[in-house]
Amino acid sequence: MPALIRYDNLKAAVAKILFGRDRTENERFVTLRSHYGFDSFYCRPGIEGSHEKGGVEGEVGRFRRRHLVPVPNVADMAELNELLAAGDVIDDDRHIARRPVTVGQAAAVEAPSLRARPEEPFDSCALLSAKVDTKGRICVRQSFYSVPVGLARRDVAVRLGAQSFEVMADGNVVATHLRSLHKGTEDLVLDHYLEILARKPGAMPGSTALVQARASGVFGPAHERFWAEARHQLGDGAGTRALIGVLLLQRRMPARIVTAAMEAALGIGSVDPEVVAIEARRLEQRPPAPVIPIGAAAGEKRPPRASAATTSCWPGPASERHDEHVGDRRDGNDSDGNDSDGNQSDGDGGGHDRSGSRGCHRLGVPKPAPAHRARRGARPDAPGLPG
Repeated sequence: MPALIRYDNLKAAVAKILFGRDRTENERFVTLRSHYGFDSFYCRPGIEGSHEKGGVEGEVGRFRRRHLVPVPNVADMAELNELLAAGDVIDDDRHIARRPVTVGQAAAVEAPSLRARPEEPFDSCALLSAKVDTKGRICVRQSFYSVPVGLARRDVAVRLGAQSFEVMADGNVVATHLRSLHKGTEDLVLDHYLEILARKPGAMPGSTALVQARASGVFGPAHERFWAEARHQLGDGAGTRALIGVLLLQRRMPARIVTAAMEAALGIGSVDPEVVAIEARRLEQRPPAPVIPIGAAAGEKRPPRASAATTSCWPGPASERHDEHVGDRRDGNDSDGNDSDGNQSDGDGGGHDRSGSRGCHRLGVPKPAPAHRARRGARPDAPGLPG
């Protein structure tokens, strides 16, 4: 990366020409300079700065006449960039005037004085906003592109790059398109209209999205055969809906797997989308999910299971003593083993209270409710009951 780059007041870099060499630079260009760490030098406008440009403009004309005449026929920007890169490689062996070294050799001598490029690439995308129309389209740089039809009449964000752009809604990427080379064109994706075509299957045969899908190869011969057989068996409307059900599978499965599943379903004479889905899952052959024991993922050891004798307080000897204790209290004995006259009883009640219910509380088990509280209609002034 050079430390200083000379510019001829191009619009991508200069927003406004001020006095002398002062310029109001484009915000995105300032971000680019800050990322790569180089300075910019601007030539004077008009004839005053013609001598400052060197042979740049003449070199651009020479390259165009040598490598771009006649006008090349390319499919997209990527192919055009490959063509330009191939022209640069050819020019590396060229001699300028009577210089003894080639262009490539001179570039190799200057290479050590260049700065290293940053490891992180520069995000050159411009952030735009667009309104989705009633046909599920947005207009970007005077060309129309489709988005999922459910976003109609909504505002979406666009990350516009040099060759492609992304459409975002609610923080998610909902569509990706290559930029069109012409103005006023329509780039429609059939998948964006499947929901509405399922409601109106009669619009499918003449839709522009279907025409473009056929031209791009997304809608191939296998789809045509499945659609024809489905309409033959089910009728036009139901057959088209069956095809749409198969196309929806391509949102979560690879297209080649779905195409092979359609061929397999046609082999057995079926046009059911569920049959195609089952066959697609079989062809995909996903590995089964591993079985992980409970607690193994966290590295925890499960505590040993306690025996019934330590966790249960009833039924058993403690429960029997509890019933005897309740009976003693009804007969006039208090919880300390004394009767209503102050005589000491056999002490069964106190023994139960120490070994039975208290033991249950120590083990974390709730204390069993006394039998007299579960009985309905018990008199509140019965002997031995709390007042």
